[in-house]
Amino acid sequence: MEVVPLASADEVAALGADVVEAAVRAGGAVLGLATGSTPLPTYRELIRRYDAGLGPSYDGVRCFTLDEYVGLPAGHPESYRATIARELTDPLGIPADRVQGPSPELAGLPTAGARYEEALVAAGGVDVQILGIGSDGHLAFNEPGSSLASLTRLKTLTEETRRDNARFFGSIDEVPRHVLTQGLGTILRARHLLLLATGAAKAAALAAAVEGPVSASCPASVLQLHPHVTVLCDGPAETGLTRRDHYREVYDAKPAWQGL
Repeated sequence: MEVVPLASADEVAALGADVVEAAVRAGGAVLGLATGSTPLPTYRELIRRYDAGLGPSYDGVRCFTLDEYVGLPAGHPESYRATIARELTDPLGIPADRVQGPSPELAGLPTAGARYEEALVAAGGVDVQILGIGSDGHLAFNEPGSSLASLTRLKTLTEETRRDNARFFGSIDEVPRHVLTQGLGTILRARHLLLLATGAAKAAALAAAVEGPVSASCPASVLQLHPHVTVLCDGPAETGLTRRDHYREVYDAKPAWQGL
């Protein structure tokens, strides 16, 4: 795991965009996309570069989302398919048929997880998976207590999570009670995991994930088991890291050819 402490959220966004663009330029990339507020600056930086003619072509890129609400009407603006289309893939010119998420159709729910796993394998796996971290250490909708080997499945949202997500809806009553989410075992199959963490509210969870024991009590700690993890964090998010000076020294002395 490589932890990169940066001065600001803008630097996190810029370096995160560099990682994504490097995978796209290598050709035929499969990107794993997270929703939520943390990745948005990185997505906006990718779009800014693309619009300015500085970014790569996204022809041939395929995308898979981490999760999807169950029970929203088709086309609901807060569905994760609609959110990713609005915030990233449409502006980058990636057509809808190359963006896939778990299917929330009620009739197919019993097999939705297994079918999504099959789709990920058929695509050859994810090259770069973008991740955020919850204040309780959750990844995607794998909340504390989730199996570290879990696969894509239906999950019931806690009231705390529904309250956190109510800001995207009119009220908590409009937030679905169930989601389909990639499991921790699914996430670990991606070749490169890119964790973005910004803001003081993420400091304790980030410290537990990076420096604490591997435990289902902090689902993000499972990242310690992956061979290629890059953690980009800003000043407020790094405050809980006891080895942050070490991480900074190592990154500053890193040969440029190694990349991230």
